[in-house]
Amino acid sequence: FFPHLLPRSLMATKQFLEEINKWTSQHGVSPLSWDVAVKFLMARKFDVLRAIELFHSYRETRLREGIVKLQPHEEPLRSELLSGKFTVLGVRDPSGASIALYTAKLHHPSKTGNHVVLQALFYLLDRAVESFETQRNGLVFIYDMAGSNYTNFELDLSKKILNLLKGAFPARLKKVLIVGAPVWFRVPYNLLSLLLKEKLRERVQMVKMSDLRQHLPRDCLPEHLGGCLSLDVHSWNLQLLSEQNGRVDPVDELVGIPLENTSIHVPGPEAMGLAELMAHLNRAQRSGIYLEYEELRREQPPGTFTCALAVHNQERNRYGDVLCLDQTRVRLKRSDYINASFMDGYKQKNAYIGTQGPLEKTYGDFWRMVWEQSVLVIVMTTRTDEGGRRKCGQYWPKEEGGQEVYGHIAVVNHRVDKQAHYNQTTLELHNTETFEQRQVTHFQFLSWPDYGVPSSALSLIDFLGAVKHQQQWAVQAFGSQWRGHPLGPPMVVHCSAGIGRTGTFCALDICLSQLQDVGTLNVCQTVRRMRAQRAFSIQTPEQYYFCHTAILEHAQRRGLLSTNQ
Repeated sequence: FFPHLLPRSLMATKQFLEEINKWTSQHGVSPLSWDVAVKFLMARKFDVLRAIELFHSYRETRLREGIVKLQPHEEPLRSELLSGKFTVLGVRDPSGASIALYTAKLHHPSKTGNHVVLQALFYLLDRAVESFETQRNGLVFIYDMAGSNYTNFELDLSKKILNLLKGAFPARLKKVLIVGAPVWFRVPYNLLSLLLKEKLRERVQMVKMSDLRQHLPRDCLPEHLGGCLSLDVHSWNLQLLSEQNGRVDPVDELVGIPLENTSIHVPGPEAMGLAELMAHLNRAQRSGIYLEYEELRREQPPGTFTCALAVHNQERNRYGDVLCLDQTRVRLKRSDYINASFMDGYKQKNAYIGTQGPLEKTYGDFWRMVWEQSVLVIVMTTRTDEGGRRKCGQYWPKEEGGQEVYGHIAVVNHRVDKQAHYNQTTLELHNTETFEQRQVTHFQFLSWPDYGVPSSALSLIDFLGAVKHQQQWAVQAFGSQWRGHPLGPPMVVHCSAGIGRTGTFCALDICLSQLQDVGTLNVCQTVRRMRAQRAFSIQTPEQYYFCHTAILEHAQRRGLLSTNQ
């Protein structure tokens, strides 16, 4: 709380929070804090409408550029932060503004992509504007081109930096000083200046090194720019990283990505009891539930697909239009990309990995992911072939006693137990690099047509129960080797594309877990949140409707809801 805010500013902050938190509650995002709200309002002189516009511009910029869940201690962001390319000086100008410095000669476009550069810029500027003094007095940005040549310059990156500063960052920008610009920069500068609004154009100036002290006193400038500051960027940024250790980035809330230490699937204000769910279904009928699904389907995924769309990764996607979001994708330790997404469960971070049916060329990647993520249970909700079409590769040895090697993981089939609607296979994995071994249970549900729904909802719910029982048993057997969430490592769930049957299975598990825990659920909210992690989860209105009816069938069988209710 800021006691030094004027009454008008306090009222503006309350109004801003009221409007923004309507949006956050609709999108399943943590409500905005007072401190973060003040930051946006300060940047727009407590004009509520302009601050709301800035908030959404900031969010959309971060999503568009894939700048979410910044991990400053992980590569390549750590190296970029320690490169000295960006820093915030430890002094302020005479008006109290913070001074940020970008050193162009340290940028090598052939080695570092724009994405990482922008991540570093966001991270450092976010840290700078946490200070109330910086929020109040603003920011001076020095674009230091001294000693740089054309190979250090990238027009697209410069455009993005200026666009960010001109209207997508919560800071009062006092001025941008482009220092020591080479002769060849004049043409790109003329292009860049055309992008700027007139008001900001006045604040962006090209300045000779010798004239810089007319804008900032010597004690505000580093030695290489004619000042008297001894600059040790590496040490300053290293200290910043050590302060960050264990700290949650508050702005991750703004981009609609859940914080690390909380699950997004928790009971919300719109949760329904069973009687309410039945009344909703009776009132809406199938057509109304289908319309509800269509509204969900029209919502754009809150993130980017840059990695999945990269030319060298496209052949690893089973379907060209089913991609995984950059923000939630599973990263392999070597080749990095696999079409798989982390998905939260009920009160559990990363309860599932939703993925496509493996292709022959990705078998090795699939088993490496299973090993790296300590997976104990794999759930397959498709047959390998359906309707004369290949839906999934035979990525495990099918017969008892069979064994195959996929990359550096050898897989042995120990036992197959055949049930009415599914097969349960016990597999033993051998890591040929570390000589470790683990047991994994593979479940294959056989009574679920592609794009359709199971003929019996209860058979799927029984299958789900068997899967959860096995996961629980396997976690206990894993013992002290597992130190994560008590419910264990993620379960891999896949069908063919990894969104339709996969999404339906996970939605049912989340809703039934909440029902068992607190007696309420919300299918719509669950699916919306799930689609924010595995884009396009639940592929058809029929699958969405099935989630509702399956829950009610389960409740009736358990005596939780009488048939005449």
